[in-house]
Amino acid sequence: MNFIEKPLTAGLYFVATPIGSARDMTLRGLDILASADLIAAEDTRTARKLMEIHGVPLGTRQVVAYHDHSGEKPTQRLVDAVKNGKSVAYVSEAGTPLVADPGYELGCAMIAADLPVTTAPGASAVLAALTVSGLATDRFAFIGFLPSAKTQRETEIAGLRDTPMTIVFYESPKRLYDMLTSLRDTLGGERHAVVCRELTKKFEEVVRGNLTDLVTEFAERRVKGEVVVLVARGDGEVIGETDVQTALAEAMRTMRVKDAATMVAGAMGLPRRQVYQMALGLEKETE
Repeated sequence: MNFIEKPLTAGLYFVATPIGSARDMTLRGLDILASADLIAAEDTRTARKLMEIHGVPLGTRQVVAYHDHSGEKPTQRLVDAVKNGKSVAYVSEAGTPLVADPGYELGCAMIAADLPVTTAPGASAVLAALTVSGLATDRFAFIGFLPSAKTQRETEIAGLRDTPMTIVFYESPKRLYDMLTSLRDTLGGERHAVVCRELTKKFEEVVRGNLTDLVTEFAERRVKGEVVVLVARGDGEVIGETDVQTALAEAMRTMRVKDAATMVAGAMGLPRRQVYQMALGLEKETE
């Protein structure tokens, strides 16, 4: 056994779990799972399997489900358990709780009740992807999942155009090609990016290139598994009126004037009203 069973003080313990390889579980995380009075989990089956792999006995202890849709009553039950002197370990299905995973409401409820909250850090797909990406890691912004609808997705991407740090996204494998296409169309095909798939697992893959290359790479591929996409920081380029008009003309081929103006304004870091007026002018010229 690689863990130590010892009494824990009452409180909530967020425990990071492996994103792929079960051996990435930390010894302290195992100690907490072996010792906590109650275990709450996004997926109880995954939690039980992880404990079984590492030989952590469950005994008569409960493993209760807790996720983003659990609501107030399950949250209050866990808060009450800590108030009554119990230690509660919380694990999401994989990775670090709260990072595009459940746990935020539970943590806030514990803090609001002036109860102890601590963490046993460990695996995180965000940090794992940054480590192998080859992109700058001194500053980064984690965005999580973008909207699935094209217009909303591209509007959000546009607002990130000049972000002076590496940008990290999660994405569904089924939407990866559409997302890469939106990144290319909004940020430009020369922007460097990286696609990480199945990190720490048997079929781990890291594909690096500019956005044009990556769109081509994934155009005909059926992608499976967990995906992290990283995009290099913006270069703060100077944008002229001709650049804005060109971008508007292209966007207005497939979008309403209002949506095109919103996307281009966000992408170029310009006032929306100014860009909207330019779009209206272009529309009149083409009538």
